[in-house]
Amino acid sequence: MENFRSAKVRLAFTSILLASWMSAMKPPSASSLDRLNLVRVLELKGATHHVQGIDTDAKRLWVTSVDARNRKGYLHEFSMTAGEPLRVVDIQDGARFHPGGIASDAKSLWVPVAEYRANSTSVIQRRNKRTLQLEFQFAVPDHIGCLAVTPAFLIGGNWDSRDFYVWSRRGELVRKIASATSNAYQDMKFDSKYVVASGVLADRTGAIDWLDADTMQLVHRLTAGRTDRGDLYTREGMAVRRDRLFLLPEDSPSRLFVFSLFSDGPER
Repeated sequence: MENFRSAKVRLAFTSILLASWMSAMKPPSASSLDRLNLVRVLELKGATHHVQGIDTDAKRLWVTSVDARNRKGYLHEFSMTAGEPLRVVDIQDGARFHPGGIASDAKSLWVPVAEYRANSTSVIQRRNKRTLQLEFQFAVPDHIGCLAVTPAFLIGGNWDSRDFYVWSRRGELVRKIASATSNAYQDMKFDSKYVVASGVLADRTGAIDWLDADTMQLVHRLTAGRTDRGDLYTREGMAVRRDRLFLLPEDSPSRLFVFSLFSDGPER
């Protein structure tokens, strides 16, 4: 019975990905962030400690951060209009106070909260977008550092994203996939048939990868440099929304960099 159920879940996962293929937005033609137009820089007017992950809609920016000294994890909400802080909640779970890269759907924010060490434990939390309150969580016997949300499944990466996990929304493990990209992903999002993931390569340069969501194999890579403060653009928070790429690489005072994915050129 368990094998049959697992096969049904995996078939459903593949079917959803195939159904979304026709509406998939292709990766950008550019191979470097320098070739994209920077369309906005938004200064956040509140403390963000050590930034971990972001997601956004037209009006709000959600940010996870960690205060390692005080063993505190936070979920922040900022205005996308002026960068004003709107709300912040603590998101610890016992020894787990390290939130990671986050993802959202229509009503919820999904947040991994882990112990601050590799090969440890996590909980995957679903929080209400309107209130930021915890609605559901499930435990994972590994440090999960980033998360993407598909219409029916969750995809998580462990410490430095050496492995990917696929779970049902009830927390049932569907499969585990070893990463073949050598990119230590910090934040990732689901975009039709792709998982878009940003991170740090072995040579300490940055890259944003488009991965086939069914196989997690690399389809396209966008290399990334550093901000004028010297931080890698892909150091921490990343989100994709329609034709916009959002990056939040800096700790307080944090700046959100917004790029146009499909208008290549040297203009900045």
